[in-house]
Amino acid sequence: MRIKRAFPVLFGFLIFVAAVALIVQLRKHAPPEPARLLPGADAFLYIDLKWMRRADIATHIPEVPHDPEYEQFIRATGFQFERDLQEAALAIHYASPLTGGETRYSEIFIAKIDGDRLRDYLRVLTRSIDSYRSVDIYNIPLQGRTLRVAILGVDTVAASNHPDAGVIRGIIDRSRKLASPFGGPALLRQFYKRVPIASLAWGIFRVNPQSAQSATDISLPFSSPATVVASVRYLRAVHFRAEAFTPDEQTAQQLTTQVNTFLSIFQSAEIAAAGQTPDPDVKKALDSLKVEQKSDRTVLTAVLPTELLRKIVAEAPKQVGPGAENRR
Repeated sequence: MRIKRAFPVLFGFLIFVAAVALIVQLRKHAPPEPARLLPGADAFLYIDLKWMRRADIATHIPEVPHDPEYEQFIRATGFQFERDLQEAALAIHYASPLTGGETRYSEIFIAKIDGDRLRDYLRVLTRSIDSYRSVDIYNIPLQGRTLRVAILGVDTVAASNHPDAGVIRGIIDRSRKLASPFGGPALLRQFYKRVPIASLAWGIFRVNPQSAQSATDISLPFSSPATVVASVRYLRAVHFRAEAFTPDEQTAQQLTTQVNTFLSIFQSAEIAAAGQTPDPDVKKALDSLKVEQKSDRTVLTAVLPTELLRKIVAEAPKQVGPGAENRR
């Protein structure tokens, strides 16, 4: 009789343990929380900047001067992107009637911030302040658009220049709910499982050849719509992987051939430019480039030596700061 009475309790306990284990596994493979707060969009980017510091990539890089606008921002808020930003997630809204015919952006930043100083700075810039669910939304006029900024928590800031004010409100709504591994935009839910485990930076992009070609002068190798999942992992070197999901095997084969042709031309041009003494780190990176077809996918991989990444960062533009960006 005791065994019969204990069985339901034991069975319930086992179900509880299994449910907890399932939730842990789902959370492990779910997009990072900043990305899950983002609205639906056509492309997503995420980076964990802490890995660069752990990898000692940013050490011994000479200081670069800040543009005056960025220097004023640092003095007013005490915040410096290259020092204090921890994580960043970006949603890209391709040009459409909903975006006023322009590409727009929504962002989530996780950083060390002084909330009071940041609020004081935003009040100086803002045209008006809306309140939504006890969160202030700062409406900042910028380059003929409205940039909406909301401080979601002690270390979290959201921003969007999408014309629809409902976009930033949706971010606030999601930030007030319990974190769910099932949450996030549809494109992320569909393709994040393709991001390799332990990726410290990644991007998921919809590619539409017709709209992309009309928006830029760059000739893309895509002949039909596809979705690209790109990622970066650090395993004593920077491992880059880009996987293009195409409609069928024939399209993937065509894309693979085109990318291989482009890489051959690029490698030849790089070797010719370097002369007889090419940079050994550049040569390692070029030699590691590999493109292959896997069913309906085209996969490009490369390995960048850490020293090459340090050189790239060190040779960045001589002025840095948000004021240098024109994308908003």
